[in-house]
Amino acid sequence: MSILIVDDNDTNLHLLSSLAHKASAIDPVCMNDPIDALYWCESHVPDLVLLDYRMPSLSGNEFLSIFRKMPHMADIPIIMVTTENDRAVRNQAFSLGVTEFLTKPVDTVEFSLRVRNLLALRTAQTMLADRAKLLEHEVRQAIADVTAREMELVTRLARAAEFRDPETGGHIMRMARYSALIASNLGLTPEWQELLLKAAPMHDVGKLATPDHILLKPGRLDPDEMAIMRQHAEIGGQILAGSDSPLIRLAEEIASGHHEKYDGSGYPRGLAGEQIPLSARIVAVADVFDALSSERPYKPAWPLEQARLFLQQNKGSHFCPRCIDAFLGAWDEVLAIRDSLPDPVHPHAHPL
Repeated sequence: MSILIVDDNDTNLHLLSSLAHKASAIDPVCMNDPIDALYWCESHVPDLVLLDYRMPSLSGNEFLSIFRKMPHMADIPIIMVTTENDRAVRNQAFSLGVTEFLTKPVDTVEFSLRVRNLLALRTAQTMLADRAKLLEHEVRQAIADVTAREMELVTRLARAAEFRDPETGGHIMRMARYSALIASNLGLTPEWQELLLKAAPMHDVGKLATPDHILLKPGRLDPDEMAIMRQHAEIGGQILAGSDSPLIRLAEEIASGHHEKYDGSGYPRGLAGEQIPLSARIVAVADVFDALSSERPYKPAWPLEQARLFLQQNKGSHFCPRCIDAFLGAWDEVLAIRDSLPDPVHPHAHPL
């Protein structure tokens, strides 16, 4: 702990320093110029200040006014040592944040008790602040642990869906990155972008319930097969429903809504426009673009410009116009994401 003594009289400085050391076993920092003392406080935080009232460059009250506005100085105990008995002066000092007054000549017993009591108060304040910091750290760590477990759950479910789906892991990572890019260009918060990046891979978790003969069929699906395939959006929402986790709730929105279309012709609920959650509208653009521009067992990859043209042509019908503009307005970043996450040269064959 440290004690700062500010007094323009060297004799007073020596006396107060000696008394403070006897009371606390601390060697005080002594300053005979209040301006120098304020400069010292810019890089040091004292635990107690002993302050003279009458000084030529700054009065004690002027020092107080500046000191209390400095970082970390609002709660530092201050004893003003003075011969001044004017009530108005003392009231002003109290209003500026002085803690105690001692009248010159100083009573050594009273001085010792005041110093010890205020240092004990400062110690308690410091311990309380440290405890609060510790609790804050523990809360942050607990939240981080819960978030990590949620992310592990999301990752494992997405991986399970991926094992049953002919789409590659590259698709999952690319469409999640595309989604975060769209969210960024829409001006959404970094925290929401990060949440979307983690939730987007869950978009097709409902395919866990899709029969293999439909999910892995190399050709086009007939109407009955297509009806079964489309159930994956509703099933995905059901799998993720009912969670208190913001991450899982966002994943539920995406899983159940990413096949809705802006004009209301999508599934499973036929939502239109702003009725469709923004997360689902964003993922719809990212998912379709990557699906079109990637090779699948049932189709070759579309050229990138053809996939881009499809998005433009379906702006306002299939896709949210704002999301399309946000995606195509960052085309160079889209290409960079695609180049950084290529599919394997030899994708795995379908199971028999």
